[in-house]
Amino acid sequence: MNPDDLRALQAPLKETYRIDPDAALVTLTARGQIGEGISCSVRTGQALVNAGLHPATGGTGTLACSGDMLLEALAACAGVTMSAVATAIGVDIRDGAVSVEGDLDFRGTLGVSKEAPVGFQAVRLTFELDSDATEEQLDTLLRLTERYCVVYQTLRQPPSILVSRTKSQQHAHDDRRTSPPTH
Repeated sequence: MNPDDLRALQAPLKETYRIDPDAALVTLTARGQIGEGISCSVRTGQALVNAGLHPATGGTGTLACSGDMLLEALAACAGVTMSAVATAIGVDIRDGAVSVEGDLDFRGTLGVSKEAPVGFQAVRLTFELDSDATEEQLDTLLRLTERYCVVYQTLRQPPSILVSRTKSQQHAHDDRRTSPPTH
């Protein structure tokens, strides 16, 4: 894809969003199904992913780790964003790779130490690029990739998260059938 193709693809969307900002507000969703043992299945755009415990928390390593999936989401988003930005500004990337590393102290998630945080303490995002672009162009490419990468920005500036629970429809229905009538 060249810059003109990308502009032609995105121009109608940008115009719509300028005229009607509410049209740009989209709610993305994900749903997991808690499974047997200690697992949760998540349907992605391409496959069903079965996630479980990381080996450092007692898992076998046969199921995906959600921490790895978070880093993979960052790698994918950063790679797609960089590719789009490179196309938009006319930087040719002959070949490229995105690497993400994250440091965890599993004492936190296992409750071994209250001082050990739960979650990643450091994340490193590295791009390996084969390009004839100048250093200035590559710096601009990196800066704009950081600016427009949704997953990167979400991790840098976390959104508010509301956690709630409900009864499943099946069990809510069962409770109505087995509950004595109230007078």
